[in-house]
Amino acid sequence: MGEMKWLGIRNYVFVFRDPVFWQSLGNTLLYALCSPIFKNILGLVLALIFVQKIRGNYFFRVCTYIPYTFSYVVVGVLWIWIYNPTFGLLNSFLRLINAEFLIKGWLSDPNIALFSVIAVDVWKCMGFHAVLFMAGLQAIPQELYEAADIDGASGLRKFISVTIPQLNSTIVLSILLALTGAFVNNFDVVNIMTEGGPFHSTEVVLTHIMGTAFRFSNMGKANAMSVVLVAFVAVFGFIQLKTMTRDENYE
Repeated sequence: MGEMKWLGIRNYVFVFRDPVFWQSLGNTLLYALCSPIFKNILGLVLALIFVQKIRGNYFFRVCTYIPYTFSYVVVGVLWIWIYNPTFGLLNSFLRLINAEFLIKGWLSDPNIALFSVIAVDVWKCMGFHAVLFMAGLQAIPQELYEAADIDGASGLRKFISVTIPQLNSTIVLSILLALTGAFVNNFDVVNIMTEGGPFHSTEVVLTHIMGTAFRFSNMGKANAMSVVLVAFVAVFGFIQLKTMTRDENYE
């Protein structure tokens, strides 16, 4: 091992001049934007369905939650098979219904690969968020809905004026958990399914740090990227904390 040299802030200069870092940061932000939005929207929709007294609801609740209990390794391998362009379940289904024009290389097309990976993360976690919203919905006093009925409120008006305000703390918690998962769990699903490819189209900061440190043995640059990522997540966390504090004061 050669003599180690002090580089000062030059590692940060190398990081900010690295186009792959900026691409991975952009992918991380897109992941952190799309994943929480769809997890929460689908989780809320599922929860609204699951709290209804519908026959077979319990079975579908279990089926929706089961993927969350699987590791990302299991989920990633499963969806690699589903996305396989030749014999995968998704493209085979599209051929069956004569929708060949929709057939894609779901993990090999740089234009859609990241969204395909995000969809897997959403599928895995939406059942967990549905459980959170179910707990929030079941805690809403029925007297509020009865009062809204007396006032002649429609179903949409009750949802906007009663359900959403009463779910405020649950929504904030669900978003916070989804954001945390988006910054941390993206490494697992990306590393298993695409390893950042094709052409870095699914590269996120964590996989870029891993590759820089262990594939190219550049620990200094990897550490600098880690510091930048921590600072970035800290800003997000501060904004989220201020939002939660403001909501608590409002309540």
